Amino acid sequence: MGLQALKGKKTKKKVLRARARTGLAGVPIDKGFDAVKDYFHLQVDKKDCISQVKTWVKKNFPQPSKYILANPEYHFTMTHHAATAFWYNNDLNKTVESDKAPDFLSHLFDRMIPLIEKGKIIYKEKQAERKAKSNIITISPQEKLVNKINNTIMQELLELEDKWIDGDEATINIYDRFKYHGLTNTAISHVKPMIEGWLLDYEDAYHKRCDQAVEGYSHLKRSTLNQRIKICTSMLEDLERIRSATKASRNVKIKRPKSVDKQVAKVQYKKEDNDFKIVSINPIQIPTKTRLYAFNTKSKMVIEYVTESPNGFEISGSTIKNISTGLSRTVCLRKPLDFLPIVLQKTPKQINDAWETLKTKTKVPNGRINKDTILLRVLDKWK
Repeated sequence: MGLQALKGKKTKKKVLRARARTGLAGVPIDKGFDAVKDYFHLQVDKKDCISQVKTWVKKNFPQPSKYILANPEYHFTMTHHAATAFWYNNDLNKTVESDKAPDFLSHLFDRMIPLIEKGKIIYKEKQAERKAKSNIITISPQEKLVNKINNTIMQELLELEDKWIDGDEATINIYDRFKYHGLTNTAISHVKPMIEGWLLDYEDAYHKRCDQAVEGYSHLKRSTLNQRIKICTSMLEDLERIRSATKASRNVKIKRPKSVDKQVAKVQYKKEDNDFKIVSINPIQIPTKTRLYAFNTKSKMVIEYVTESPNGFEISGSTIKNISTGLSRTVCLRKPLDFLPIVLQKTPKQINDAWETLKTKTKVPNGRINKDTILLRVLDKWK
């Protein structure tokens, strides 16, 4: 191939895709403040950074927090501020030594304090806007729907009735008219009574069940009465089809899991036990993981929680969610000081081998942890 041909050949550019961020669940809290700060810069989304700073503001500025938080959100997006807030929100300053964290904390205070006066102006302006809006008369969604129904499909049904009175054998495709006007099954209860009233009158006249109906429709032939009965019945059947179609196309709401810091906000656990010489991990490490080892210092029960859920563990209050009961287990230890080091240091297979040698009966745990529970260790693999 000649040089000119090579020059003329276009090369396809590689598209580099941004790597998915792992978020708060993977914060390396055991590696020190610098590692946490770097992690926030690379792996934590802006919304989580904002959430951490706002949580810190509420804790440290109870009264003026509403003024600080009234400021635009760009004031709360700096990753080193978010890392500092995370560090102190989770009391890591009490368990992990850091020379730099206090300096960053001081800088965070310096950054937030001037926002109080700025925020007061913004807060008062927003309050005034809310007050002005409260004086505006608004129409509720239900009232808007009723107005729409009355101005569309109800008008068309009244026009149909007028044509019938004039002797015109008109009809209406109510299914198509609902779609045309963008109406759903919420409009059925407003339309159905009118059609049912017509059907009852025509059936009473046709079957001669009511003298008033027979006299009122005496000008109509039986074939006409029968035709209108069929039209009304067809419209009612269409209303039921609309109801079924709306249910079938309804969006299914998918419950989103709570953020990690909100999941662990109310969890109860024991941070340290001097008798057994063990310390808990931070519970913020549990969500999204697939294996958790815990130990109840009061009952001397060691617990192995395992989940097969693709979302890993979730925490609600002080309950571990998504545990697989067929794989999770708990047993009472006669010699905790001999067994706990194995749990803390060995692989799941080695732990299982040691577990099999225990003489006490293994049971299924209920997922609850409490003030006597030490959170020993989490792993990403359940097998």
